[in-house]
Amino acid sequence: MRSVAFVVALVACLHAAAWAIWESQSSAPNISGPLASVSYSPFEGSAHPDAPNNRVSIDKIRSDLRVLSPLTRAIRTYSSTGGVELVTPVAAEFGLKVAVGAWVDKDEKRNARELRAAVDLVRKNRNVNALVVGNETIFRGEQSADDLIRLIHQTKREVGGAVPVTTGEIWHVWIEHPELASAVDFIAAHVLPYWEGFSETQAADQAVIIYNRLREAFPGKRIVIAEFGWPSAGYNRKAAEPGRIEQAAVLRNFVARAEAVGIDYNIIEAFDQPWKSFEGSVGAYWGLFDAERQPKFSWTGIIGNSDHSKIGAIAIAVGILMSLPILAIAGATIMQALTLAVFAHVVGAWAAVVFDYWNGHYFVIGAGVALGVGLLLLIPLIMIAMWRVDEIATVLFGRRPTRLLGGADEGDEADEYAPKVSIHVPAYMEPPEMLKATLNAVARLDYPNFECVVVINNTPDPAFWRPVEDRCRELGERFKFINAEKIEGFKAGALRLALTHTAPDAEIIGVIDADYTVSPNWLRDLVPAFADSKVGMVQAPQDHRDGDKSAMHTAMNGEYAGFFDIGMVQRNEANAIVTHGTMCLIRRDALESAGGWSSDTICEDTDLGLSILEQGWLTHYTNRRYGRGLLPDSFEAFKKQRHRWAYGGFQIIRKHWRRFLPGVTRLTPEQRREFALGWLNWLGAESVGVVLAMLNLVWVPVVAFVGIAVPDKVLTVPILAASALSILHFVALYRRRVQIGPAQAAGAMFTAMSMQWTVARAVAFGVIKDHLPFVRTAKGGFARKRVTFPAFDEAVMAGLLLLGAAIVFWSNYEQQVREINLFGAVLIVQSVPFLSAVGLALLERSRVNDYAFWQAVQSRTEELLQPAEVPALAEVRVERDQPLVAEKRVDAQ
Repeated sequence: MRSVAFVVALVACLHAAAWAIWESQSSAPNISGPLASVSYSPFEGSAHPDAPNNRVSIDKIRSDLRVLSPLTRAIRTYSSTGGVELVTPVAAEFGLKVAVGAWVDKDEKRNARELRAAVDLVRKNRNVNALVVGNETIFRGEQSADDLIRLIHQTKREVGGAVPVTTGEIWHVWIEHPELASAVDFIAAHVLPYWEGFSETQAADQAVIIYNRLREAFPGKRIVIAEFGWPSAGYNRKAAEPGRIEQAAVLRNFVARAEAVGIDYNIIEAFDQPWKSFEGSVGAYWGLFDAERQPKFSWTGIIGNSDHSKIGAIAIAVGILMSLPILAIAGATIMQALTLAVFAHVVGAWAAVVFDYWNGHYFVIGAGVALGVGLLLLIPLIMIAMWRVDEIATVLFGRRPTRLLGGADEGDEADEYAPKVSIHVPAYMEPPEMLKATLNAVARLDYPNFECVVVINNTPDPAFWRPVEDRCRELGERFKFINAEKIEGFKAGALRLALTHTAPDAEIIGVIDADYTVSPNWLRDLVPAFADSKVGMVQAPQDHRDGDKSAMHTAMNGEYAGFFDIGMVQRNEANAIVTHGTMCLIRRDALESAGGWSSDTICEDTDLGLSILEQGWLTHYTNRRYGRGLLPDSFEAFKKQRHRWAYGGFQIIRKHWRRFLPGVTRLTPEQRREFALGWLNWLGAESVGVVLAMLNLVWVPVVAFVGIAVPDKVLTVPILAASALSILHFVALYRRRVQIGPAQAAGAMFTAMSMQWTVARAVAFGVIKDHLPFVRTAKGGFARKRVTFPAFDEAVMAGLLLLGAAIVFWSNYEQQVREINLFGAVLIVQSVPFLSAVGLALLERSRVNDYAFWQAVQSRTEELLQPAEVPALAEVRVERDQPLVAEKRVDAQ
């Protein structure tokens, strides 16, 4: 305990040290004097200046200029109506010069009002030092060069030379329209290196280069850099990186260069303008002050993030809070605690990044809702990631499992305990030969005291049940055959009927599926566990004898093995195993105390197992294989089986959630945790994955055509990190617990991924429908051939996601915005589960799926490579001698 506490404290200290050491800082020339000029707009908030009733008050203007006056000698405005006309006389109160702007667009009436108001300001205020007719009017396509020149000449006549008249345009517009330069009194060029993709270290140099180029193009003409700035937040544009530190460095470097060489300039802009969301991600963040009129940086001294300490404190605090549960883990090892503590502080750092983003950005309603929904969906994603890290730490670095049953040893006192066992075999429309093989295996059980009750339900065709009846008669009085032509309640109804035909002295009920052939030592090894009167159930894993039927079946078998060799082993440590309806032994008293087999859900086995745990019974699990069944015949059958399990799981949640409240049942906190996180990891992860994919598809047009992407550190990076963690979780745990070859493990991983849509769809049905009919899983070669493609829905989703990614990358080809490229990468990653389903469906129909194809390839290869040896294709099965030793297979080459 002390060593674990030390590790938790050490990680927290290292995290704190990292924040202290890795603080971003920069240096730039100190600026002590006032700036030449700063752009000023009195509008604030998210409402556009043209919105109805959006006028500014003179008191607000006076308050703003009181803040600005110590920083600058002059200001520039962009309009002369809507309340902005009040700026010029108020500026005079603070000794500020004003370059009055007149907004010009396609509205001729508005243009006339603007110009009249601007001229009037020139005539009435002596602090006006220039009149700027229009702002980037040619660049925005609002006016032609000739029309704008006409307005400039008209304005010059009206002011009569009282002040110089010009227009503000991007620098290259002046180069492209030299006639414009002839019409103005001076060139007001906008030089904004961010929009051209230059880095913050290149920005000041680029401004000087452009200034000199304009001087060469227009010798003798006064040149003013009428807009220069750098955004403090938003997306990168090629090499240009926004940020508060970058903004401070760029502006201080530029002002120092401009003052040194005598460049007349104007900085854009005074205050952040949240209403400029139409200018992309950076539109709102060009201010020297934020929207609350707080300075973003200092003009002297080292440049740093003033919020760095606060953000670091949040990261460390959240990390410590997330680390506290580690102290409650009994028997935690140092490496286990270290892994969990590191990830806890990673989550803490992410939480601090979210806070910083939320605190440092302005949100219109749409962006705020999008971010809120994204964060809401990320909460279960983070919880799932934490659960997976916990499982990685436990399996790789924790103590070995202690509750696994290893089978009865010779000389064990429990060998003398041999109560009567009643084995129940429900069957619905099952192939007779398959069911006869199951009964033959039961007949070979090495156990002195058992019976077998076979219930054929809702199967009127004698071809299915008559051979089974005959075989039961041949096997003797231990085998009871029941043919129930009409029975309600699906498999649960058949098991209830079997219970009524069970011998009165049977203490243990065994349940196996109709396709399972059991090992002779099944009962002999596991029934002795019931000598402990507290034990209510013993579960053995599922396995399959047709895993070498095809490449697809090999992959499917590997996917099943993961749950039984990893998940069930870990859940068993908390007495929280999931009951699956075959290879399980149940104490009759426990079954009856839990209410028997219920038809409330279509997963009656898991439902019953949870009810037994709620009654306080102990359960045990062994990962030794005592029986093998058949895999679903086809990919379609595999999907139907998984849909039934997921839908039934959601039904169980709806039925049992109240019983998870404290004091309602005898479930322990550890059991509640295992079931809750298990459901979240399975049902929640797949559902959240599909929902996120759909939301991202909806967001594609916004990203591609509006340029508003998902915040990278807040949403896209965690999604990519969660995907990478899922793969790491799968690979690490399979290598440790499921000893199959890498090719089969890879197939198992893609098979697991392929079920994302199926599970999410089942959860959706669980939300809107109370009951779905029970669907038999086609096994034993009785699957009907399907005409339609079994992964059609997944193919559509994969196609849309890949198309969305292509559109996103195409739209971002020139700008190379990192967030947009990451968003495209997320779309590709999200397509992988859907592509996995499509791939398996195509594999099933291809020659590659048939091992005869590979045998032919192998034979041909052997001929070419003689005397080189080629690994055999057939599976080699080795019985487990130890509880944690999985099946060993020679990987298919």
